[in-house]
Amino acid sequence: MNYIQSILLGFIEGITEFLPISSTGHMILAASIMGILEYKITNLFLISVQLGAVLSVVFLYRKKFLFQEWGFYLKIFLASFPVGILGFFSSKKTNFLLGDPLIVALSLFIGGLVILKAENFYEKNSPHQKNRITYFKAFTIGLFQCMALIPGVSRSATTIVACMLQNVNRKKAIEFSFFLSVPVIVIATFKKLFDYYFQLNSFTFKEIELLFLGNIVAFITGMIVIKCFMKYLKRNNFKLLGYYRIILGIFFLVIHYLIKPIGKF
Repeated sequence: MNYIQSILLGFIEGITEFLPISSTGHMILAASIMGILEYKITNLFLISVQLGAVLSVVFLYRKKFLFQEWGFYLKIFLASFPVGILGFFSSKKTNFLLGDPLIVALSLFIGGLVILKAENFYEKNSPHQKNRITYFKAFTIGLFQCMALIPGVSRSATTIVACMLQNVNRKKAIEFSFFLSVPVIVIATFKKLFDYYFQLNSFTFKEIELLFLGNIVAFITGMIVIKCFMKYLKRNNFKLLGYYRIILGIFFLVIHYLIKPIGKF
């Protein structure tokens, strides 16, 4: 893995982290094409680079995130608890999925169909839209988020779809998804760094540089995308992103079965 690849993957992470299209899935496909997916540093990078994007949320929404009533943080905890427990006990069993672009392609395709169905449900029930996320809804969102342990499903997609199916309006759904990314990704990143360090007993200076560079790019790109995404949603829905997932999934499935190999795919 080199510096250019770190910048490219950081850029992809920043663009895709907060859209319901799977940042990890896009990075896996990109790393596969680059031929670096099997490297240990790439496996670490795919998780830890998300920290940069999450810090962009903390920076942009610092007032909303840091100055809330205790009930807000309890909802974040309830929504984070299921995936935290499942991720802790299944990390070794699901880690191999990070190296399977086929799983990503299938997840992108199926997830796109789910987003379209969720949008149709949401539009039919638009008179019943609500701003409030209850404790029960927060926990339900957390259960949906567990599906994001499968690369290509998308943490953002699962949380947003869970909100929409419970008639939470889009803006509230997006913001809650933003806030929910903070504890989940911070914990996942530091656990991954901890495991990597104790497996190899050290980090090389180049590895630190690669991780730092990718996170800086993801942080800057993430801020730009968040602002643009919120403006986009004032007049649009998620259907375009659902179609994008379907097309991208089909494209890589065709590559896998008919035109392979491209790179390491």
